[in-house]
Amino acid sequence: MNKFKKLFSKYKIDGYIVPKNDEYFNEYIPAYKDRLKFISNFSGSAGFAILFKNKNYLFVDGRYTTQARIQSGKKFKIETIPKKFPKNVLKTNKKIIIGFDPKLHTEQQLNYLFKIKNIELKPIEKNLVDIVWSKKQNAITQSYYSIPKNMVGDKAEKKILKVRKLLNKNKIDLLLVTAPENVAWILNIRGYDSFYSPIPNTRLVISKSGEVFLFADLKKTRKLHKFLKNKVKILNEIDINKFFLKLSNKKIWLDKQSCSLYFKMILRKKNKVFEKIDPIYFLKSVKNNTEIKNMKKSHLIDGIALTKFLFWLKKNFKNKTITEISAQNKLESFRKMNSKYKFPSFSTISGSGPNSAIIHYKATAQTNRKLKKGDLYLVDSGGQYNFGTTDVTRTLSLDNKSNYIKSIYTRVLKGHIAVSNFKIRNNTTGSKIDFDARKYLKKIKLDYPHGTGHGVGYFLNVHEGPQSISKNSQIKLKDGMILSNEPGYYKDGSFGIRIENLVYIKKNKFIELTLAPIEKNLIDKSILSSTEIKWLNNYHKKVKESLYKFMNVKEKNDLIKACSPI
Repeated sequence: MNKFKKLFSKYKIDGYIVPKNDEYFNEYIPAYKDRLKFISNFSGSAGFAILFKNKNYLFVDGRYTTQARIQSGKKFKIETIPKKFPKNVLKTNKKIIIGFDPKLHTEQQLNYLFKIKNIELKPIEKNLVDIVWSKKQNAITQSYYSIPKNMVGDKAEKKILKVRKLLNKNKIDLLLVTAPENVAWILNIRGYDSFYSPIPNTRLVISKSGEVFLFADLKKTRKLHKFLKNKVKILNEIDINKFFLKLSNKKIWLDKQSCSLYFKMILRKKNKVFEKIDPIYFLKSVKNNTEIKNMKKSHLIDGIALTKFLFWLKKNFKNKTITEISAQNKLESFRKMNSKYKFPSFSTISGSGPNSAIIHYKATAQTNRKLKKGDLYLVDSGGQYNFGTTDVTRTLSLDNKSNYIKSIYTRVLKGHIAVSNFKIRNNTTGSKIDFDARKYLKKIKLDYPHGTGHGVGYFLNVHEGPQSISKNSQIKLKDGMILSNEPGYYKDGSFGIRIENLVYIKKNKFIELTLAPIEKNLIDKSILSSTEIKWLNNYHKKVKESLYKFMNVKEKNDLIKACSPI
C-alpha cells in the first residue's frame, strides 16, 4: 500500500480510483486482473475503492456490505451504495485531483459518481496498481468456438441484419460492440475468457453497409475462420486503436455501459459519437423458441442434480460431518454426473447459520462452518450447460424450530409467489413487480437490500440486462425474457433466507423453469392465502412429475414427501 501511494506524488494526484472491472467490463474477471482485491482484500463481484494519502474508501452495494466490513474494514471505510455515493463523503473546499485508468471507466460512470465540486479527475494511461503488483498472468489460450444453429435458433447473418436496420434507421455508420457477451450472442460464438461464463473477450464493429470486423487474440480464433468465412473480417485486438484512428467523419454508436472513456476519446477526435445502450442487449434479452426449449432441458438436468443433493443433505447432516465447502462440492459432484454440464454459472453461495446472512457469501478455509442442527442452510448456485444457464436458491431447515424464522420465511415465500403470479401487461416494468415482492415483509417493517430479480443469458452471463425486477427498473418486460425471482431476508450475524427460481415470460405470464422442491418445514401455513397454497401445491406437482423417473427408490419416496400438498 505504501509503495502504491508513493506514486501519487510522481503523477501529481491526491487520490486514485480502483474499480472491480477490467477493460472488458465483464462481471467476473481473472485473478490477475482483480486489482480491487489486491489493493483492498475485497473479493465481491462489484465495487470500487478511492484511495487517498491518509484515508481509503470502499464503495459496495447492499449485497456486499457485511462481506466488505469483514474483508476490508480495518483499512477502508465501507460505504453502501445507494445510501452513500462519493459526493456524500468527498465534500471539500479545496481542489482535489483524483487519478484513474481511462480504459477501466465509462464517461457516464465517471460523471455519475465523481462529478463533484472541487474534484478534478485526471486520466492516467498507465494503471498505477499494475506498477506495484507483481503478478503471474495465467493467460487463457483455448480457442473460441461456434455454436450450431440447432442450439441458437437464429444464424449470425439474421442477427446482424437486425442491427444494420437499426443503424440505417438512426442514420448511423458504425456500431462499436464492446461488451463480449454481445459479441458472443450476435456471432453465435463462445470462449473461455471467464470463470463462470463462456465469454470470448473480443470487440466488434458492424457497419450499416454490412461490413463486420472482429478484434480478438488471433491465437484464439483458429476455429472461427471456417465458421465466419468471409462474412466477418478477423483482426488482431492490438490493432484496434489503429483501426479507430483511421476512421473519420463517421457517426459511431458507442455502448454507454461498456465503452471505455479511453476508446471514446480516440473516436470522438475525428468522428461524431452517439452514446446509448448497445441495441444488442435488447435483441439478446428476448429468447427465441429454440433457446427457451433448450433452457428447459438445462433446468431439468439441473433440477435432478439439485434435488438429489437436497435429499442427501437432509439425510446426512446429523450423522456426518458436512461443512459449507464439502456441501457445495457435493452439489457440484451431482451436477457433474451429467455430461452436458460444463461448469458453475457463478461462485456457489453455501452458507449456514450466520454465514447465510452474508448475501454473496463465499466459504473459505477460515470461514467454513459445519452444518449444525437448528441452523438454516442457504445454497445459491447454478450451472452452465451445453444449451443453457441456470441459477437457483434454496433455504433449508436443519431442524430449525423457530416460529419467528418460519414467519419470515413464509413472507419471503409470499413475495416469491406474488412475482410468479404477477399479471404482466404491455407497459409492465420490473419496478412494479419488485414492489409486490416486498410488501409482505414491509408489513412487519422488514426488507432486503438487493433487487428481486435479474435477467439471465442463454449459455452466457447468469446476470444479464437490460431487464430486471428491481426498485428502479423501467425496462418493459416482454415475452421471451428470462428473469430470476429471488426475494429474501438477512439478519446480520444470525440467518439468511432466499428462495429463487428462474422464470420466462410467455403470453404475459411467468412460467417456471426451475425444478426443485421448496422447503416446507419452514412454512407457517396460517400466513398463506388459499391462492398461495394452490400455487405451491401446483408447483410441487410439476416438480414431482418432472423429476420422479430420474430418482432412485429412496429418492422417489423423498420426492413424494417433499412435494406433497400442504
